[in-house]
Amino acid sequence: MNKLNLPEYSFRFSKKGDQVSIFDPFRKKQVVLTPEEWVRQNFLQFLLIEKKYPESLIKVEMGLRLNKLAKRSDVVVFDNHGKPVLLIECKAPDIKISQKVFDQIARYNMTLKVEYLIVTNGLKHYCCKLDFSNKSYTFLKEIPAFSEILS
Repeated sequence: MNKLNLPEYSFRFSKKGDQVSIFDPFRKKQVVLTPEEWVRQNFLQFLLIEKKYPESLIKVEMGLRLNKLAKRSDVVVFDNHGKPVLLIECKAPDIKISQKVFDQIARYNMTLKVEYLIVTNGLKHYCCKLDFSNKSYTFLKEIPAFSEILS
């Protein structure tokens, strides 16, 4: 898999025929190792190890309803009271982070109404903080630590 703009982490892999899988500790199962999954697993480890996000407050591939359609968010982080506070959209490294990607995460957030959005392709990471009262947003220079999104 491609080198990402993240620290290197250790993973458990398995192979069945030509198909390589990676163990997802959040879903507690082996999942097919696609380029997008590689980004997701590395970014999740980044959140856990570098930014001190509690594993118990992270949900991977959480289902949600959007205009009567079933959708699946890549990653949702909850606060200590079970309220969603951060939504993450992961893309494969060869996918350019475009307005279309931001539109997708914004649509998902119409249901969740989180305060923080992150879009990453493993090479570039964008994080913005939403201000619902002023109907505005601010791009952050860094991915916030868990303690920062709670304040």
